[in-house]
Amino acid sequence: MASTSVSRVVPASPERVWQLIGGFHALPDWLPYIPESVPLEGGRIRRLRTSAGELIMERMVDFSEQERRYSYSIVEAPFPVSGYLSTLRVHTLPGQEEAAEVQWSARFIPVGVGDDDAAALFTGIFRDGLDALHTAVTGLRV
Repeated sequence: MASTSVSRVVPASPERVWQLIGGFHALPDWLPYIPESVPLEGGRIRRLRTSAGELIMERMVDFSEQERRYSYSIVEAPFPVSGYLSTLRVHTLPGQEEAAEVQWSARFIPVGVGDDDAAALFTGIFRDGLDALHTAVTGLRV
């Protein structure tokens, strides 16, 4: 099993960051390469369409409003992995009311590629995603 984790400090309160990213179908609000999220099965599954037209299906497996986190698995995607489980979490930074640390992590079993290649794929996706979140949060500031 392989894993990766990327974190980024963003210049907004944890509450504000969670308000933007905490909805399971909120990816199009802050992630430019996911312009569409369609809720299925009462919202427990999201069908995502990438900007390149690829389809990704993900299932929410855990959610905590109080802890500002949710976890999801991949049901169907063009990625060379199985057993994928990912968590998106917003952390409070002690003494910094207008900053939050966002952590995006995953574990998975590579299929047809090495652990390092699979980890590099998701590390890049998470890093680019958190960079886009930083840009979105900065753009929301008034």
